[in-house]
Amino acid sequence: MSAYFLEWLSLLGRWLHLVAGIAWIGSSFYFIWLDNHLLVPTDPALVRRGVAGELWSVHGGGFYNSHKYRVAPETLPPVLHWFYWEAYTTFLSGFFLLCLLYYGRAEVYLIDPTVAALSKPTAIGIGVAFLVGGWLVYDGLCRSPLGRSGLALSAVLTVLLSAAAWGLCHLFSGRGAYMEFGAMLGTIMVANVFFVIIPGQRELVRAKQEGRQPDPKHGIAGKLRSTHNTYFTLPVLFVMISHHYAMTYGARENWLVLIAICVAGVSLRLYFVARHKAQDRNGRTSPLPAALGLLTLAGVAVALMPQPPGTTAASPSNGSFARIQAIVAQRCTSCHSASPTQAGFTAAPNGLLLDTAERILAHTEQMRQQIATRAMPLGNITGITEEERNEMLTWIDRGAPH
Repeated sequence: MSAYFLEWLSLLGRWLHLVAGIAWIGSSFYFIWLDNHLLVPTDPALVRRGVAGELWSVHGGGFYNSHKYRVAPETLPPVLHWFYWEAYTTFLSGFFLLCLLYYGRAEVYLIDPTVAALSKPTAIGIGVAFLVGGWLVYDGLCRSPLGRSGLALSAVLTVLLSAAAWGLCHLFSGRGAYMEFGAMLGTIMVANVFFVIIPGQRELVRAKQEGRQPDPKHGIAGKLRSTHNTYFTLPVLFVMISHHYAMTYGARENWLVLIAICVAGVSLRLYFVARHKAQDRNGRTSPLPAALGLLTLAGVAVALMPQPPGTTAASPSNGSFARIQAIVAQRCTSCHSASPTQAGFTAAPNGLLLDTAERILAHTEQMRQQIATRAMPLGNITGITEEERNEMLTWIDRGAPH
């Protein structure tokens, strides 16, 4: 019953996380787009009122006219809409899922003894340290003199985030390392909202209410952190779906795969953000960021291409089907059966059943990918050996004789 209850908590938590994430990313993308499409007002009255840019748009059967002030309007409106609960709800639901699955069941999803022999408390402590430490280092860099140079800051962040990806992939299971990396970026994003963007906006409002001249530095800082958030978005979204693709986190050099795909995501986002301001360049946008992103993804796809059958290291055993069934029964069916015996599982992952000879033979290709990438068993919880992996791969490469 407890496993069934946890499944429902996971389902509802994921649903909430997805809905809140769509709301947050949607509003973030929209305002970045809006900011980059603003034009200097043609109406002198708007300029005198402090409007820095305006935009006309049509949607849903109606026309909209958006204005952005250089600092603040002369008089605050009676109703002012804020955007922050989307970010907070996304973070809280995501952290709930992280605690429920990756920390609560660290021995399954986070720890892989073949990567690092960590105890559960140690693994959780390291995971939390990356979340907190990632924000402290990032925020410190942004507030330092380095933060005044966008190019220098980007270069340093790229190096540090690459080092974090390497470290996580050498501490945790591939799946757990990817999720920790995404959670670290997500924590930075929501901390930008909580500690910089919203406090700055509250100060602007407070200054107007108290009759003081608002300090434009708060708006500048908020715009900078919002821009950083939009570049983090595609890497975070990749991590959210990565656990469906063992070829990425299960790769031998999975940290390089993570870095490369994140670089591709940032490059693609950079291209689209630049496209938003094409009017500043006579409608032209350099295709180089998009080309870099696509070429990087193509390079990863080629690098991860599976070996052709027959290239797997030869198995010392005769590779009989009876031997393969014995390995599957010992290492796989505790989860992949009609009635799983592994604690915490109420049904076979992805509905994949391997508890009969017919079912094993029907899923040899799926088995090969999961075995070759070391994605299964999760956290190697059943203790499969390299020799057993090679036996199964050799048997599959021989055409799965039975």
